Amino acid sequence: MEPDSHMYDHDLQRLSTKRLIGKVAVITGGARGIGAATAKLFAQSGAYVIIADILDELGAKLANLIGGRYIHCNVAKEADVESAIQLALTWKGRLDIMFNNAGIAGPGGSITNLDMEQVKSLLSVNLHGVLHGMKHAAQAMIKCQNGGSIICTSSSAAIMGGLSGHAYTLSKVAIIGLMRSAACELGAHGIRVNCISPHGVPSEMLVSSFREFLGDVRPDEVSRIVGETGSLLRGRGASTEDVARAALFLASGDAGFITAHNLVLDGGYTSASSNMSFIYKYEEKEKRK
Repeated sequence: MEPDSHMYDHDLQRLSTKRLIGKVAVITGGARGIGAATAKLFAQSGAYVIIADILDELGAKLANLIGGRYIHCNVAKEADVESAIQLALTWKGRLDIMFNNAGIAGPGGSITNLDMEQVKSLLSVNLHGVLHGMKHAAQAMIKCQNGGSIICTSSSAAIMGGLSGHAYTLSKVAIIGLMRSAACELGAHGIRVNCISPHGVPSEMLVSSFREFLGDVRPDEVSRIVGETGSLLRGRGASTEDVARAALFLASGDAGFITAHNLVLDGGYTSASSNMSFIYKYEEKEKRK
């Protein structure tokens, strides 16, 4: 769905406090989904936002809406990522927040017949793209001597098996390891490096995957299905805004002593099994009597 005058969600406006005033942020994959929700919330919180994406029309429209900047950026190409960082330095003379969010779903199927060229293509975006972002963001932040926050999007698939394809899982596990390794080095410069691992967010990528099996399913239906089968919060599913709020927290001074951390955003799904769901069903049945 294209961004329009209704992109500013009233709930986000209510929750947004000016925690990022004067900060400069680059968001890869920022034209839609999690990236777009985060771009809006960051801007509402006082940040100058650069949207880096390959979806030029959507990205430029959203950047104009939030008073930010847009740059075409294929994160698999290091030069593109470097250009996005340079835009921040040219525009505002600093970089405070790097959100390495761009990613693709990649091939599914059995590990016995994976197409290795497709795997390489996925890793060039999901893993190399994050590495490019970390590398050039770190260079800029060290040069500016203002510290900074680097955030990466991983996944619940990195925590437990069977949630996604093998190649996608590989890339998301590797991101967490890379985050922790980079945090060890960059902490000396006051740069914090963290991950967010969402579960079941009805982004375009997840909805497309569901449609392969369920037909023309809507995002709200995907959220309902995930909430019923993958959440301890009695049917509540995740939203792109949930991830945006987590990113805002990690980007802000409220998380000033948090680094090398993987913030899991899954409604408890990967931490515990809701085997007591039959109790809830019994309670609901009793209420209806």
